[in-house]
Amino acid sequence: MTITADQSRTHGYDDLPRLMGLMTGDEKHGPAATSTLDVLWVLYDRVLRVAPERRDDPARDRFLLSKGHGPMAYYAVLAAKGFVPVGWLPDFGAYDSPLGHHPDRVLVPGAEIGSGSLGHGLPIAVGTALGLRAQGRPDPAVWVLIGDAELDEGSNHEAIAFAGPAGLDRLHTVVIDNSSASHARPGGIAARFEAAGWSAATVDGRDHEALHAAFTAPHPGRPHVVVARVEPKNA
Repeated sequence: MTITADQSRTHGYDDLPRLMGLMTGDEKHGPAATSTLDVLWVLYDRVLRVAPERRDDPARDRFLLSKGHGPMAYYAVLAAKGFVPVGWLPDFGAYDSPLGHHPDRVLVPGAEIGSGSLGHGLPIAVGTALGLRAQGRPDPAVWVLIGDAELDEGSNHEAIAFAGPAGLDRLHTVVIDNSSASHARPGGIAARFEAAGWSAATVDGRDHEALHAAFTAPHPGRPHVVVARVEPKNA
């Protein structure tokens, strides 16, 4: 079955601050959440072929949130697009709420993985892309969103080094660059991926048109990374 990105939901981008404002409590990791907001919106609104009623469809695109700490923006976008009820948001982080401080794929409709521990999402995305290839499913795209600090973890560099030569052209990575990595990246983050054979683009992480153009740029035979630069975390 051919599926397309569903843009028919009742909540738009301008509703996201209100939806995020419904989530109160301690340990919200506000900067971590807001750094991802525009990337998540453009992906779910214009790129990903996913919808609440088809979240188990084998033909769907897979979105993996590796940057799982501070998931308020993720939950707000999922609510705006109808994956989770808006009524769940005020209970964010409560003992009996499905919306925890780290997303749980068993509890959150539409979440592909449980996440929050740094360095896990990209290796899982590589495995997902390999699994879809082995199943003879060339159409679903695999997207993973990571933070620049996750590139301090060696597991990500192994995944980067493998995915390029493997030609995983259905694999897409978005790196939120808010200057929180502990170690410098000579030549920039994109250069690390390009050295391993990836297609790469670096854009303003608040510019929706630039993000969309980078997300949809052709990259035949190669995995693709988009580095989305946002304001520094501690600015």
